[in-house]
Amino acid sequence: MRVAIASRIFEPEPSAASFRLGALASGFAGTGAEVRVLTVRPVPALRAGRGAAGDDHRPYRVTRFPVLRDRSGYVRGYLQYLSFDVPLFFRILCGPKQDAIVVEPPPTTAFSATLAAGIRRIPVFAYAADVWSDASESTGAPRPVVGLVRWMERFAWTRARGVYSVNDGVSARVREIAPRANIETVGNGIDTEVFSSEGPVAPEALERAGGEAYAIYTGTASEWQGAEIFVRAVSELQRRGVPLRLIFLGQGTALPELERLATELGARVEFHGPVPPEQAAAWQRGAAVSVASIRPGAGYDFAYPTKIFAAWGCGTPVVYAGPGPARSVLAEHPDLGCGVDFDASAVADALHRIAFLEEPSRERISTWARANVSLAGVADRAVRFTRERLAADRNSR
Repeated sequence: MRVAIASRIFEPEPSAASFRLGALASGFAGTGAEVRVLTVRPVPALRAGRGAAGDDHRPYRVTRFPVLRDRSGYVRGYLQYLSFDVPLFFRILCGPKQDAIVVEPPPTTAFSATLAAGIRRIPVFAYAADVWSDASESTGAPRPVVGLVRWMERFAWTRARGVYSVNDGVSARVREIAPRANIETVGNGIDTEVFSSEGPVAPEALERAGGEAYAIYTGTASEWQGAEIFVRAVSELQRRGVPLRLIFLGQGTALPELERLATELGARVEFHGPVPPEQAAAWQRGAAVSVASIRPGAGYDFAYPTKIFAAWGCGTPVVYAGPGPARSVLAEHPDLGCGVDFDASAVADALHRIAFLEEPSRERISTWARANVSLAGVADRAVRFTRERLAADRNSR
């Protein structure tokens, strides 16, 4: 069986998609499949270790090519997407014939790959990690843009042999947009080998925190996530005399506004760029608490941020603000942290309690993560679903 995975982001770039797709590629390879990943050349700072130099040691083949990036180094924006999607179309059209192609968003990539694969009669499996049309609508994109994005999502999901969904909320939304889609809720998780409680703590994390306890926000910070709630909460804690520092580790379109707000409030907040997964895990282990949020009413109430899984894997408790499935999990398992409303005072109270007044068992949190949010299990479900769909197609001929 020959499988290709197409994505504008892949290891070693630290993101939920990178971790998911890396586990999926290994999962397919573990069943004897010949796997090829079609992705991009990482930024220079990430080309060592698990970067391009480490591709030869993977159980699958990775082919990388140049791509346009925005000022923050992220592949985000119309021209950036096209710089990946157009070459991808011809790579699929003219490259080795595959038995299946797995496509990661954005919808432009799914559209481009589906067109090329359709010409060659190659089955496509689409990953629905979130709903991009809802996200674009929530950020105030013009109605024609939202309509076009939604049309591309419907086109790709309807024509796919199968759609992998990360949670029940996403599955329900995909069914609303593309009623004929074949959806499998495979779940989501993290690499618990990398994100574990066993390992070093980043020395620079403690040094930059000035010896104070720190909260950490890792990964992408987008407008719909509402991470400013934590800047305001830390500022409020300062007024109360609670010395908690907040560290952002990653990238995202919301960062300029977050930096402006932190300066305006004089809050103890630091901003650092993305780092390889192993370093991100070391920063997580040193944190007193990890934070994540979803802005209510932004069209993403069903989301379950993967940064939460990374924190739990490292044994770090989480304070989560906003709606979504994370709230019910935290209510059922209070040892994992605390879920609160999207309110700065409520967040400040939770941060104070988790970081200074309670002593959560990091080993217990990490053990729970290995049992419940490991990407290995997610990949196994996706691989099994793919093989079942392809086998059903063969039997129907």
